[in-house]
Amino acid sequence: MTQKTTASQLHCSTDSSTLQEEAREEGVPLPPPDGGYGWFCVLAQFLINGFTWGVVASYGVYLAHYLSHDLFPEARPLDYAFIGGFNFAFALLVAPLATPLVRIYGVRTPMFFGILFLAAGFISASYATEVWHLYLSQGVCVGVGVGLVYIPATSVIPQWFSKKRSLANGICASGSGIGGLIISFSTQGLLDTVGLAWSLRITAVIVFVVNVIATLLMRSRNEVIKPDLDIFNFRLLVSYQVKLLLGWSFILMFGYITLSFSLSDYALAIGRSHEDSARVVAILNLGTAIGRPFIGLLSDRCGRVEVAAIATFSCGVLVFSLWLPSTNYYVLIAFSLISGSILGIFWVAIAPLAADIVGLKQLPSFLNTVWFSVVLPCSFAEVIALELRCQDLGLRSYIYAQVFAGSSYILASLLLFELWRSRRAGNSSE
Repeated sequence: MTQKTTASQLHCSTDSSTLQEEAREEGVPLPPPDGGYGWFCVLAQFLINGFTWGVVASYGVYLAHYLSHDLFPEARPLDYAFIGGFNFAFALLVAPLATPLVRIYGVRTPMFFGILFLAAGFISASYATEVWHLYLSQGVCVGVGVGLVYIPATSVIPQWFSKKRSLANGICASGSGIGGLIISFSTQGLLDTVGLAWSLRITAVIVFVVNVIATLLMRSRNEVIKPDLDIFNFRLLVSYQVKLLLGWSFILMFGYITLSFSLSDYALAIGRSHEDSARVVAILNLGTAIGRPFIGLLSDRCGRVEVAAIATFSCGVLVFSLWLPSTNYYVLIAFSLISGSILGIFWVAIAPLAADIVGLKQLPSFLNTVWFSVVLPCSFAEVIALELRCQDLGLRSYIYAQVFAGSSYILASLLLFELWRSRRAGNSSE
């Protein structure tokens, strides 16, 4: 009996191994394990988001500091807006460089290069004496560093998860909230105690150490998935659903960047202190940290397109119903906490939605297209917001920027509702 059982088990094991080998030979990837070492990758991505995008999100504290201190006499408010926009724009523009580096050297090597750029950006910004120095350091260099760390890692999480993909991505995305919360409070404290230069240098040390640890934890399944690592795959653009997803990404980012960077200066505009201004950014990031895992879990259970569409629309409604009508600081705090959970829905939803629409093999090249599609709004959204700011209106100086942000979310949600309808129609026709 034992010999027969053992033989049977060996036979099954051999069959299983043979099937796996045949699957690899035929180019059919094995299904994601939905966990295992993937949870260590989630931890790594959580730390990466916290100390790349979380640090970028805290730029609102620096923005408020620059706008209220005459540190660079030749600088205009638009200069500081562009510097913050460059963090996002160059992080995404670096995608064509990151993808071939991943193909040649694997995931970790470009991430280590990114860590060096990121730390160097903050250190060199601490020695800036003219505003163009900030453009190159806190703008371009930090942005390139964020991109080289984040972009190679961002397609790794979907490789490890299927049913829990949105939950895992939501946990990862909440890292930017935790990091932003920590960095926002600490940045304002550092600015008040040790000044701008040492605040930037201490930030450089922190992001270097944390991102090195996270990079060492990251492990891809590229050998199994064998993804398409071409820089772009323009054939995907013929898909109606792909166009809708790209349109949503493009329009949404105008609202997202405006909210992320404007709320701290808005607190100053309604007469609050710099400490209160930093607190608004911190509360916004707290909402992000709390809300994103919940959004991910809800997406896995109720539908990724559906939840993303409703969250996008809800954020627009919150702008018009809560932020715009009131100039009360405590209402602003409530708005920051509630909207924080959903204003960055792009970062929670984009990788799982893209994987659902184009598949894991096409995911890296399609994400490059996504990153490029949002470069313009990332660069110009806060510039537009500051141009719309009308200081003659006093407490209502941000009213046009508020309408701009809310309208962006409402319009973007319509594209996802259409994507929802399109996918339902496609499923029913099958």
